[in-house]
Amino acid sequence: MGLLDFFRKLEWRVDPAQPRHAAQISALHGESFARGWSLAEIETLMSERNVVTDILRAKAQSPQIDGFALSRVAVDEAELLTIAVSSRRRGKGGSSPLLARHLSRLQAAGARRVVLEVDEDNTPALRLYTRFGFSEIGKRPAYYTRRDGTRGTALVLARPLG
Repeated sequence: MGLLDFFRKLEWRVDPAQPRHAAQISALHGESFARGWSLAEIETLMSERNVVTDILRAKAQSPQIDGFALSRVAVDEAELLTIAVSSRRRGKGGSSPLLARHLSRLQAAGARRVVLEVDEDNTPALRLYTRFGFSEIGKRPAYYTRRDGTRGTALVLARPLG
């Protein structure tokens, strides 16, 4: 990467995920969370008709996935099951277009509300969700097992769609 590339703002592309992306999604999930989901778990989720999965890539970069979002829609409510951006791309502005496009696809799938859980200590994610209008509707104490073995409280957040 040249010096000019370092200072150039990345442009992002968000697309619906395809089955061929499952291995990259699983690897990225494992990099991002204390208990990553296996390839089989990701493939099973992605094969369900009511699951919406989007991938994030830098427009001018390789076909490598830089992030993803995966949700399940049930009647008129969606649950954002997981969202992640690769460590090499975190803090570079990709999470906003990823979440915006994903929420739009959830609404198109019939969801009128979206809920999610997030570790109360995940400050970057909480900032993102606050920018997108999510608000706290509950807590789940000792819900997450962190990499260091401690337990973290999950905040349950929700926001209307539409």
